[in-house]
Amino acid sequence: GKKSLRQKIVDELKHYYNGFHLLWIDTKVAARMVWRLLHGQVLTRRERRRLLRTCADLFRLVPFLVFVIVPFMEVLLPVFLKLFPEMLPSTFETESKKEEKQKKKLNAKLELAKFLQETIAEMAKRNKADTG
Repeated sequence: GKKSLRQKIVDELKHYYNGFHLLWIDTKVAARMVWRLLHGQVLTRRERRRLLRTCADLFRLVPFLVFVIVPFMEVLLPVFLKLFPEMLPSTFETESKKEEKQKKKLNAKLELAKFLQETIAEMAKRNKADTG
């Protein structure tokens, strides 16, 4: 069914609340990781990636806050998201956007695998012709 305007507003507010809450949690975890780094401990690959993602999210938050703080500026948010798709912090992404990104990555990997497979087959044919 179609949602009422009130329900849409409530859903958007919940989305923003959850996004900020997740960003706050990520920031606390990242601060602990930085503390560990400063005291000579080594981060795992997963921790390093999470720290980099959180730092990038904090830098993306600055332009995003302009849309949240300035009244009625959120109306232009979809336009800017079309122009700059990576503008939103990762904690504000919807499930459909995450799935779309995963599909694009998978298609790129499949194309790369296909290219490599064709290249190897061609090299094998050349080697076979050279030896035979």
